[in-house]
Amino acid sequence: MNPFIKNPNKIEFVVTLACTGKCRHCSQGDHDGCTEHIDAGIASEAVRKICANYGISTVMTFGGEPLLYPETICAIQRTAAELGVARRQVITNGFFSKSRDRIGSVVRSLAHSGVNDLLLSVDAFHQETIPLEPVMLFAEFAVDAGIPVRLQPAWLVSPGDQNPYNARTNEIIREFAPLRIPTNQGNVIFPCGNALKYLREYFAADASPFSPYDEDPRDILTISFDANGDVLNGNVYATDILEIIENYRP
Repeated sequence: MNPFIKNPNKIEFVVTLACTGKCRHCSQGDHDGCTEHIDAGIASEAVRKICANYGISTVMTFGGEPLLYPETICAIQRTAAELGVARRQVITNGFFSKSRDRIGSVVRSLAHSGVNDLLLSVDAFHQETIPLEPVMLFAEFAVDAGIPVRLQPAWLVSPGDQNPYNARTNEIIREFAPLRIPTNQGNVIFPCGNALKYLREYFAADASPFSPYDEDPRDILTISFDANGDVLNGNVYATDILEIIENYRP
């Protein structure tokens, strides 16, 4: 057992960095020219191998906008469901098509694949460039399909701070009231990527880039795959995931 990866409990995939939004708060910066997505077969096989050796309780798929590649998400989450992973999670902005038929088809596929935790990113920042109508339709279909949905807003400074962005976010959340979708605690925007570029006045003058999601590299709890296959200082396209885990060093 690798002493730096003793008790991982989560696998996450950045399915793609391609995105349908251009959010000024995005920690990853601009997504122009991003077309790469992780291979569904290789990702699913990695899930099988990791779960055979560790007690994984969550498999998360996100992006970019992961639902640009729903077949990949469904392959990963179907595998997780087959292996008994408790939480099969998708984080999405809900905008990947304006077609009612396409939206309905994707939602049915998500439900059949076993997705049981759908976090829907809606707030002042997403809705600057993402139309609300198809997102609402996606949410409605997901609720009707029995997929547990939670709203996942991004808050500026804090959820209770009185700024125009938070005020608009609360307005958008109220739009979902008829669907009775609960609102998760969401995320507080941190100074990184576009946020540091476009929202600097809301951060301390000496704020430098950081992410609250960074883990202790000497005690890895989440095995994270990038869209190009990078994981734990290796690449799953070139090397077996168990070999990557065995050879990982901070």
